This record gives sequence, structure tokens and C-alpha cells, in this order.
Amino acid sequence: MTSHPSLPVERRQKGLPFYRAKHPPHPSPLSEQGTLAQFRLFAPTHTPEHNMKSARALLLLAIALPVGGAWAQQPTAPGPNPITTAFRNRTTALRRNIAQAFDSIPESKFGYKPTAAQLTVGYIAQHVASDNYIFCNNFGDKKATLPDEDTKTADSVKAMWPKEKLVTKLKAAMAFCDDAMGQLDDAKVGETITVSGPNGTTRQVARANYVLGHALDLADHYSQLANYMRLNNILPPTALPRPGRGGDR
Repeated sequence: MTSHPSLPVERRQKGLPFYRAKHPPHPSPLSEQGTLAQFRLFAPTHTPEHNMKSARALLLLAIALPVGGAWAQQPTAPGPNPITTAFRNRTTALRRNIAQAFDSIPESKFGYKPTAAQLTVGYIAQHVASDNYIFCNNFGDKKATLPDEDTKTADSVKAMWPKEKLVTKLKAAMAFCDDAMGQLDDAKVGETITVSGPNGTTRQVARANYVLGHALDLADHYSQLANYMRLNNILPPTALPRPGRGGDR
């Protein structure tokens, strides 16, 4: 091979061919002729650390761009009566869970209570039914009409009723609340209503007290039932496996 004194020393030692560019050492980025020579003759000056930082920056940019695009979108306006809708959705789910819980508990456990100071399962069933009427009777003009058996029998006696009777009456109370909720909108939730007090007295309160009270009461008693069920090795409804999610939680 013919010696080329002008070749870089390391390339002469290795016997590698060397091609000198016929273009200016720093061709224009828009020049198609200079592009190939530029990549052949000029080694990258970035260190590995610099390249790694650049890659990380590009990755962060790729992640951030879709998020920024989502933020730029106009938010969807809520539908009519968003407050009432939120209460309706939540209480409907809680009533469904409570009904399913009582269906799942065997009748032999309706006398169960974790400690002597706590309520039995049967007592909770009649109590939740009564509470539903107290709250939902104040949602509008619709009022429940109950037999004397329901209104004049002591709670401790009703707690001893058979499971079928207790659950049937509980589900009737829940159906009434489902219907009563249909009277509400956000304006009516904020209305002032007159309710009966002790000794024939009355008082003025916001209807929202009863709407919120109903939701809190259901959540309280569902939590109570879920604990009772766990203590008896029964999974509460919200712990049952759902499509796409396996196992207990």
C-alpha cells in the first residue's frame, strides 16, 4: 500500500484507508453533498454522559407532551344538578351494598354481635329500614305509609323477626328512598323545610341536612356490617372479586 505521510498517525499504523473530503470542513446543514463527508470525518464531541442526559431529556419531553396536550383541552362541563347527582349515585351504591350484605349473611348469624354492647345483625336491619324512612320522607312531597307493625313495635322485638321479613322490609324502605331521590335537584336540596320536633314542636332546617345525613348513615352501617361479616369469614360485597380484578382486597 502506498504510504501517505499526511495521513493521521493512528490510521497509518492500522493500515486503514483515509478519504479526505473535497468539501469545506464545516458544510452547511442544508448541503446534501457535505452531509456524508461530515459524518465520515468529524467524530462526535459529546461524551457518553452528555448523550445519556440528552436521552433522558428527550424521554421526559415525550412523556410531558401528551400530558400538556391533555391539560390544554377544555374541561367537560358537569351535567345539570351535579350535587344531587353525586348524592344519588353514592346512596344508590350504598343501598345496593347493604341489601347484598344482608342477603349474604345466613339467618343463623342475625343474632350475632361482636360484643355485648353492640347491635345484632337483625337489629341493624330494622334500624336501617327505619332510618331510611326518617331521612327520605324529607326529600319532597312523597311520604311513606307504614303499617302499625312497623311503627309501634319495639326495635328490640323487630330485631328478632325472621331474616326474610327483616330483609323484605329493608328493601321496601330502600325502594322508597330510590323513588324519593327522584324528587330532588340542586335547588331543592338547598331549600328550608319544616320538620317535627319533640313534644309537638317544629323547626326549620335545610333539606341538605337530610340528604347528607342519609348518605352518612348508610356509609356508617355498611362499614358496621362489613366488619361483622369479616369477623364471620364472610366477604363484604365491596370485597368480592370484580371483572378485571382478582382476589380479595
